[in-house]
Amino acid sequence: MGKTLAEKMIAGAAKVADVKPGDIVWVDVDRAMMDDILGPRIQIAEQLKELGKPVWDPEKVVIISDHYTPPASIQQAEIVKFTREWAALNGIRNYYEFEGPCHQVMAETGNVRPGMIVLGTDSHTCMGGALNAFASGVGSTEMLGILATGRTWLKVPESIRVIWEGSMSSNVMAKDLSLRTIGTIGHAGATYMSVEYQGNTIQKLSMDERMAVTNMAVEMGAKAGLMPFDNTTREYLESLGIDEYEPCFSDEDATFCRTYRFRTEELKPQVACPHEVDRVTDVDNVGDIKIQQAYLGSCTGGRLNDLKVAAQYLRGKKVAPGVRLLVSPASRNIWREAGRLGYLEVIAEAGGIIMAPTCGVCVGLHSGLIASGETCISSSNRNFLGRMGSRDGRIYLGSPLTVAASAAAGWIRAAEEQ
Repeated sequence: MGKTLAEKMIAGAAKVADVKPGDIVWVDVDRAMMDDILGPRIQIAEQLKELGKPVWDPEKVVIISDHYTPPASIQQAEIVKFTREWAALNGIRNYYEFEGPCHQVMAETGNVRPGMIVLGTDSHTCMGGALNAFASGVGSTEMLGILATGRTWLKVPESIRVIWEGSMSSNVMAKDLSLRTIGTIGHAGATYMSVEYQGNTIQKLSMDERMAVTNMAVEMGAKAGLMPFDNTTREYLESLGIDEYEPCFSDEDATFCRTYRFRTEELKPQVACPHEVDRVTDVDNVGDIKIQQAYLGSCTGGRLNDLKVAAQYLRGKKVAPGVRLLVSPASRNIWREAGRLGYLEVIAEAGGIIMAPTCGVCVGLHSGLIASGETCISSSNRNFLGRMGSRDGRIYLGSPLTVAASAAAGWIRAAEEQ
């Protein structure tokens, strides 16, 4: 019987010939990732010391200060300081600060590769599935065990197959594809399952676009979101100077618990309405929703292609009066490249505010909170009540192109199809 990507990756990490959904196996962890908000400071450092255990392999641990950078309070500054010093004390050379959201930094630094088991204390660690890795979020207790032993247990998930076929319209992006998938499956429809994306639409997506899709697999409750290994994966890794990895391929006769099929040419620009990610509809259905803020950024919507598309739309236009367009590139590398290519200048000329690469806006920690009664259209991954500031505010999720179009209009709008 054929095997899915998740089954093959977990079997390899468990060093067993075969696994099936529901099996519980011990696996070797290839990378353990922590950030500042859910890292050593949440009793992990203290409990590891109580156990008398050193970090099992400092070279396989990655710590990224991204939520509290730049710090907006003394408390945040102290947390970042603690995280920085703990990493140095424990010989963890893979420490990054002011580089951007952790998932993008993990990819750019080669800490996510095909076939790896990558576990992190952030739920959107599943973004690493775009690089053909089994990447998933874990809690602090699990991370403590991983840091002490380099191993953890995983229950082999059932796998859902999501097939997208066809070509996207000019005003549709991968974020729209992701939102439509989530709207169909539901916020808990894939709980503790692996979502395997297939079809010729997926094959045509760039790595930037693939990351936008797998990042949000957890919004369906999924343990992992997995993409096939192909030339796009290989070329991305080559651009980073990486040639050592073991790609994984699902079998043609693999068994999936469910299959969803979509036609991409039928897809229109989508939005997720407050306050649930699966409250998804066509942008044209939401009516006249006036906005005060538009956010282009985060580990879901601030990559180079996103900034390029926004700049192309905003060239020669202006952000509507009364609207704040905040732009936070997904990493410092992307910030530099977008600046070199002129994207940031175009967006700034239109009235956009260019910010540091950070998680602060997306999580409502600093650098752009919304006030009571305000509405924000965001390219980020969650629109929960109070997520970006006041609990009396409203967040709509859309593609970077929809965010740019809405910022220029002053209302939630889709870009015109070209």
